[in-house]
Amino acid sequence: MERKPNYRSTKLACYIGYVTQAIVINLAPLFFVIFSDKYGIDNASLGTLVLITFITQILTDITAVRLTSKISLRSCAIWAHILSASGLALLGILPNIIQNTFTALLIASIIYSVGGGLIEVVISPIVDAIPVEVTEGVGGAKAAAMSLLHSFYCWGQMTVVLVTTFILSFVGNDNWMYIPFLWALIPFFNTFAFIRAPFPHFISESERTPVKKIVTTRLFVICAILMICSGASELAVSQWASMLAEKGLGVDKVTGDLLGPCAFAFCMGIGRMIYGILGTKLPLAKSLLASSFLCVCGYLMITMFQNPVVALLGCSVCGLAVSLMWPGVLSLTSREFSHGGAVLFSLLAICGDIGCSVGPWLTGLVSTNIATESLSKLAPFSGLAHDQIALKSGLFAAGIFPIIMIAAVIAFMAVRKKKKAS
Repeated sequence: MERKPNYRSTKLACYIGYVTQAIVINLAPLFFVIFSDKYGIDNASLGTLVLITFITQILTDITAVRLTSKISLRSCAIWAHILSASGLALLGILPNIIQNTFTALLIASIIYSVGGGLIEVVISPIVDAIPVEVTEGVGGAKAAAMSLLHSFYCWGQMTVVLVTTFILSFVGNDNWMYIPFLWALIPFFNTFAFIRAPFPHFISESERTPVKKIVTTRLFVICAILMICSGASELAVSQWASMLAEKGLGVDKVTGDLLGPCAFAFCMGIGRMIYGILGTKLPLAKSLLASSFLCVCGYLMITMFQNPVVALLGCSVCGLAVSLMWPGVLSLTSREFSHGGAVLFSLLAICGDIGCSVGPWLTGLVSTNIATESLSKLAPFSGLAHDQIALKSGLFAAGIFPIIMIAAVIAFMAVRKKKKAS
């Protein structure tokens, strides 16, 4: 009797892959205040840095639509980690070599963003293809497994915030460039894990649903909108939470990082772990609808209340609210297009990264452009400092994304119900 392969090492490598993704996305924003104070980079440029980072990931996702059908997912996963490690190392090297700091940061960001884009494309279909040991409710079990996988992104984000903040408090802001080298070790060593790990069977080219057939369906269009809103709702808060806490709410960096992005990541991780345990018992679409409503409440807490404690609590509420969004939409879509294969996940990653780029970019754009002389005159009457009004205005604008998501989930449920009836 043929022995079934043990996929524990594969799952572990995938989990660490999402920790790498968390490093790639969340490390640079922790240095935003340093980049602003030390190198004079304004909020709009920092927002542009995030935008270009995710545009790079989008282009990588688009390339991966064809790439994953030409070369193995194992090769893609290996190269993803090599590029992530290289880009993180260069983040600490290039600002000391290139005179224009923004250009130096941009080059490093592009390199590790290509790696991050590949991770996003290949890790989810690997886990989705691993057989689940259940007798019923396979769809729910797959959704639970996907949510558990994405919880490691949250634990990675939280670890990045805690460790980076802890090290900075000892070595000082002037020595920030040594920290990226530490984080580069994780993707470097995980490269070897993907070289050795067994891989599950994937849908062949002949079995795969054609891309044209997928993208022309109404359900996929709705799912694409859901992915865009998921990425935007999550990243608008997580990318700006550190600066919101420091400059917008007037607390020190250690406290700001702990109560801002760290609390956000913790609540997001808890939410994903809970769904990972209870996922087979909860209706996915209705859970997404509830998450979207909760996210709107979180955005209102951040932007509409003067009390810093309430605003920081709003970051945590947003973390819990967005926890199900990204993995939930992935599972919802893969359930509807069960023969989409890695190409389906590439298409969804493109949509998600569009949201991840637009959300933080819109926040930074509104935050910078709202900083006018008339706003400065308004500040004393509102009881808020100029920076507080600017950042809150930017995040208020980004609150449109969870509102759109509510409408999109309702539309998905209506179309799905009509499809079942016919």
